[in-house]
Amino acid sequence: MSRAAFFLCCVAFVGLLLVLSELRWFARRPIAQRLRPYAHDARHRTSESIGLLSVESFRDVVAPLAHSVGARIASAFGVNEELAVRLHRIHSPIDPTEFRVRQSAWAFAGFVAAAAVAASLHVALILALLFLLGAPVLAFLILEQQIAARSTRWQRRLFLELPVVAEQLAMLLGAGYSMAAALSRLAQRGSGACAQDLARVCARMRQGLSDTDALNEWAVTADVSTLHRLVNVLALNRQAADLSKLITDEARSARRDAHRDLIETIERRTQMVWIPVTVAALVPGVIFMAIPFINALSLFAGS
Repeated sequence: MSRAAFFLCCVAFVGLLLVLSELRWFARRPIAQRLRPYAHDARHRTSESIGLLSVESFRDVVAPLAHSVGARIASAFGVNEELAVRLHRIHSPIDPTEFRVRQSAWAFAGFVAAAAVAASLHVALILALLFLLGAPVLAFLILEQQIAARSTRWQRRLFLELPVVAEQLAMLLGAGYSMAAALSRLAQRGSGACAQDLARVCARMRQGLSDTDALNEWAVTADVSTLHRLVNVLALNRQAADLSKLITDEARSARRDAHRDLIETIERRTQMVWIPVTVAALVPGVIFMAIPFINALSLFAGS
């Protein structure tokens, strides 16, 4: 018990120092470092502004290890898609290394909480090991599942919005808009997932990419089959004479896919409705059948 208390005290002391290092009254920087961001040569950020024991220094040490170990653990649990792709897909402002560091912090917090619970309850050794191993893994997988769920929801939004966006794109191209102008108008006037992705596509085009390369990059990042087909049609921009008709046909195909998926979802939910009804009907039936069966067994046993 004394060793566990000493370990918890050391962890609490280190955590308290990391928290206090972010407060100005505790770790006040010199005036030269406070004025450096406002100087003309502010881009030269040296490492001298980072203290020996601070959140920045701790992050710089832990970040590479957390990134590599987190990727290995995620692949061990069946997550094969790159974290950078998923974060880029959902327009997350954090990078993969920062996310892995956050995962490691939550896993360590789960380990400390499990150690505290095991030490306070005086559980058996096997249960203590289960706590110490299960809590960090559970905290790690919760954050991983949140990113996976957000990525799936974003792909679902793209799948549902693509028919309408394709029809609008066909109308704009038929009205005489160029491909770049049509994509820019859809990005400015829209408010959904496709509009946000198209804004990024337009930004990539302004950076020097061609419209085909920017659209292919979007299709690879989104990983939606309907979008892949639409991008293949849009790649015929400089070859097809009547591209708007081809896009309209592809929009109809995407709408049929969305309708088919909606029917499958309705049928699946209809079947799920019968599960509690079946259980509610089976349980009383089994009880009523068990009563005469038990009575018959008692009669045979008595005879």
